[in-house]
Amino acid sequence: MRRFDGKVAIITGAARGIGFSIAEAFASAGATTVIIDISEKSVQEAVRKLQSFEYKVIGFNADVTDGNRIDEIFKEITARYGHIDILINNAGITRDSLLMKMKEEDWDIVLNVNLKGTFICTQKISRILLKQKKGVIINITSIIGLMGNVGQANYAASKGGIIALTKSSAKEFGSRNIRVNAIAPGFIETEMTKVLPEEIVIKYLDAIPLKRMGRTKSISDLCLFLASEEADYITGQTIQVDGGLLM
Repeated sequence: MRRFDGKVAIITGAARGIGFSIAEAFASAGATTVIIDISEKSVQEAVRKLQSFEYKVIGFNADVTDGNRIDEIFKEITARYGHIDILINNAGITRDSLLMKMKEEDWDIVLNVNLKGTFICTQKISRILLKQKKGVIINITSIIGLMGNVGQANYAASKGGIIALTKSSAKEFGSRNIRVNAIAPGFIETEMTKVLPEEIVIKYLDAIPLKRMGRTKSISDLCLFLASEEADYITGQTIQVDGGLLM
């Protein structure tokens, strides 16, 4: 028997990058895994890739800021499987610019997708989990939400907000046996970081005690732990996975 046999796990923003790594980890551990992403084509490709390993995977395309669509998906999943056990709020975007030059629409869209999207998915799933009296929510924030960063005021604000939302949710839901935690990745090797200029990469690596970028597997492995019974007394925490960048 695999670790998450019989469990249903939903991962947003899971068509690529860290989200796909998390989806792959839960699927390989036996969970019925639900991929949610904004691009229908990307969702189909991710589902097809994981189903080729005979994993139990389904997908939905959705904008996480669309509360009605998210509610509809969660209800469909509950009707199909009878329960939902795990939600990973991973969907997020960047629109980087110096604060004095930042467009209002770039502030709005980053806060909407990253923070409001996490709020909407958490709120919609809470009605299901509270009724079940069990469940796990894991929010993917960022080290930038703890330390800030030049040119990322909108992103930092959204990710800092997720940390605060995690604590508030953990306090509200704890009495119903629902745990809520956050993971704050640092400099992780993904498709996004591969296109960064070499000088930026070198600058980051110089500041990281472990002197290397992290792997998406480090994030997905931590998700598996936090969603498991081994972590049944951990809630309201933000765990950094950053190679020691922020101490």
